[in-house]
Amino acid sequence: MSALLELRGVHTHIGAYHILHGVDLVVPEGEVTMLLGRNGAGKTTTLRTIMGLWPASRGSVAFRGRAIAGRPTPEIAAAGIAYVPESMGIFADLTVKENIVLAARAARHEGELDGERLRWIFGLFPALHKFWLYPAGKLSGGQKQMLAVARAICEPRALILIDEPSKGLAPSVVRNLIGALRELKSQRTTILLVEQNFLMARALGDTVAVMDDGRVVHRGPMAELADDEALQQRLLGLALGAHQ
Repeated sequence: MSALLELRGVHTHIGAYHILHGVDLVVPEGEVTMLLGRNGAGKTTTLRTIMGLWPASRGSVAFRGRAIAGRPTPEIAAAGIAYVPESMGIFADLTVKENIVLAARAARHEGELDGERLRWIFGLFPALHKFWLYPAGKLSGGQKQMLAVARAICEPRALILIDEPSKGLAPSVVRNLIGALRELKSQRTTILLVEQNFLMARALGDTVAVMDDGRVVHRGPMAELADDEALQQRLLGLALGAHQ
């Protein structure tokens, strides 16, 4: 598969701290790439660097073969990249509808939303239809995560970056989220997914990159890592099957 996103030798500093130490990462088009690693390995910094929220101090970031490092975040988003941060990034005082409209660049009000795509989103996340006019801050944790993902897909995007979507969610909600992301995957949506839940990583991942100390230390098929507990122990310090 051709690379939709490619990082080469990326370094990122945050203040006095040197967080990324030459990250090399390839995200194949039409696949789900898992980005795994211990806490503090640099996964979130990698996503934020791709989006230009924290600028790369050295190295290159290319999207569809064109350099995006150093470009403003709105330009990167307009190029076709959506980002779902760990904090979810929803607007608590706005309704579910207002959150979706705000995320849709081509719509200024509900009537300009793509009706077919909205019905598809409601099929993925029925709770968003039920609570369409509710303030987003009153949703449950799982419903807020659904809204965060819905905001990212309310218009077609070439690449979606998602940071730990299952964190703190009940197993039943995680299963629903896996189903929704699997539907995106079936449509050949390219996803770069940071996740600690092995059930989700194994169910969705095509390829995997493992980070440690600000570097990518392993790349390969997700199925290969899922089947090799010794490799899991060496790279992550635990057997993932015990942490589903």
